Amino acid sequence: MTDFRPGDVIEIGVSGRMAHVQVTHLHPSYPPVVRAIEGLHDSGTGDAAVAAGGATKFVAMIPLQTALERVGAPYTNLGQAEIPEDHRDFPTFRMPIRDKQGNTVYWWFWDGRSLSYDTELDAAANLPMREVLTGQRLIALLSDA
Repeated sequence: MTDFRPGDVIEIGVSGRMAHVQVTHLHPSYPPVVRAIEGLHDSGTGDAAVAAGGATKFVAMIPLQTALERVGAPYTNLGQAEIPEDHRDFPTFRMPIRDKQGNTVYWWFWDGRSLSYDTELDAAANLPMREVLTGQRLIALLSDA
């Protein structure tokens, strides 16, 4: 359960700087979907619309509030901002299916409703992984400017 809603922009303290994520979707069976916004800033913007206007760094599923509290990361909900048009539809996530040697043989795709697959390995290159991030992993990804 989360207190965050789609459109909320969360400012997160990361190594003495500020990062931003925006909640884009809630799913009844999975954690919220967030888009991480490019860049770390020396001070917070305090403005949800300004923060949400940045380019997307990555998309992920994460129980955001719980994950941030578990790692002790300071955060502030800046409020609502419009979700960019290219993130309004539920994203398609990818999941590799591997052979006994660990090589990816094909990809499963999940769009929040159904599964499909593709044997063309390049087909999944730009899609987010179907995994649930931990707070520690989120902070590491946000820190990687």
